[in-house]
Amino acid sequence: MKKSLFVFALLLISFSNWAQTKNVSKEENAVANSVEAFRKALINPSENQLKELTSKDLSYGHSSGVLQNQELFIEKLLNGESDFVTIEFQNQSIQISGDVAVVRHNLAAHTKDSGVEKDIKIGIMLVWQKQKGKWLLVARQAFKLPS
Repeated sequence: MKKSLFVFALLLISFSNWAQTKNVSKEENAVANSVEAFRKALINPSENQLKELTSKDLSYGHSSGVLQNQELFIEKLLNGESDFVTIEFQNQSIQISGDVAVVRHNLAAHTKDSGVEKDIKIGIMLVWQKQKGKWLLVARQAFKLPS
């Protein structure tokens, strides 16, 4: 009897751990899909897509120290002041805690901001929050990578 109870307890613990891992993987995939949709929207911006992916309370920080809200962030992309020709996210990690996900990666991009072309490589931290079943970007901070 004790042996059966012990085996049952082990199975229950194993299943619980498996279910939690499965759920985290599902959420990590959902966040990764949102990050990829965001990357594509930066290259080919549309107001609707950007509003769909970002919180109305967005805090968007650039490596230069410039800080933008959602409205200004979208405006600068749509008018070409901020123009991503190509973007690659490298060494990405996703950490989820409840309804918040922290995504870190290096961004390698070719830009054409206000018509001036250049290549950039910066570090990025994104904060996503699950709101009404959707992952929305609530904060982004870019930083210069060490040389």
